[in-house]
Parts: sequence; structure tokens; C-alpha cells
Amino acid sequence: MSKVAIVTDSVAYIPKELLAQYNIRVAPQVLVWGNETFLDGVDIEPTEFYIRLSKARLMPCTSQVTPAMFYKIFNEILEEGSDILAIQVGEKLSGTLTSAMQAREMLHASNIEIFDSQSASMAMGFQVLESARAAQAGARLAECKAVAENVRQHVGVVFAVDTLEFLHRGGRIGGGARFLGRP
Repeated sequence: MSKVAIVTDSVAYIPKELLAQYNIRVAPQVLVWGNETFLDGVDIEPTEFYIRLSKARLMPCTSQVTPAMFYKIFNEILEEGSDILAIQVGEKLSGTLTSAMQAREMLHASNIEIFDSQSASMAMGFQVLESARAAQAGARLAECKAVAENVRQHVGVVFAVDTLEFLHRGGRIGGGARFLGRP
């Protein structure tokens, strides 16, 4: 029976201790800030990002994890002899899922499952953690995927913002909505 390795992307924001405990691999999202490029969680941590954002005149933008990054991670895991369940940020939120699929195609691997979390943040993180717990307990690839599907049905995201400033500066809402306080 093959072991199952869990791969996710940095949008899950799972604490590093849990990543280590469950041997979860994380593909970092790319952050572009002017002339600088950072790998999320590698070159820049969330605390540093928010401090920098509060002082920034130039807004950063993000880019999905590249197929090359997934290829590298997947290939390393396959060489270790494990199957892979890759639980990614929702397809409607990012192109990361597509990058993971492209990497799987480049590897011609049938033992890589790409799973759309349909979410982000810890709503995705809970899917990753429960699947990793199942994998650690000896579950097979299909069983780990079933765990993720079950958790996905029971999680959601609710968020509130202190200010509409960054939604406006990032182009998510217009000036009128910002003025009226309505996203």
C-alpha cells in the first residue's frame, strides 16, 4: 500500500507546526510588489506583508503557483514512492488548480489527485489537515480524497474588514461604494 502525501498551497495558512506534524508540503503563491517578487511564506510572512501593506503606496498583486513549482514538489514525492492528494485554493479564486493539473500532466502520473477546495484560508486548511490525519493513519488516496470532500461540505468562510481602503485600492470596489461603505 502506498503512502499518501498531502500538498496544498500557501493560501491555506496552516500553522508551521501542523505542517511539520503531518508532513504537508506547501506550494507558495507568488507575490509581486513593484520590482520585487516574493514567495508567500518563504520570502515574506503574513505579519511582514501586512506591516508593509499599511505603509505602501503601490499595491502588491499575486500570481498563482507555477506549474514548474508543482512539478518539482510532485516529482520529489513520487520519487519517495507516495501517492499525492493536492488540495488547492478554489478554482473560482485562483488559477492554482490549473497549474497543479498541468504539472500532473507533465509527469504523466495517475496517482496524483488534484482537489478543488472551493475555498481559501482555514476553510481549505481544515480539508488539508483532516486529509493529512487520514493519510497518517494509513488511509489510501481515494479515502483521503473522500475525507476532503466531506470536510468541504461542512466549512465556509466569513470575513469582515476594518476598512474598505484596500478593497478600493485593489480595484475590488469603486469609489462610490467605498464612500458609502458598501462593498
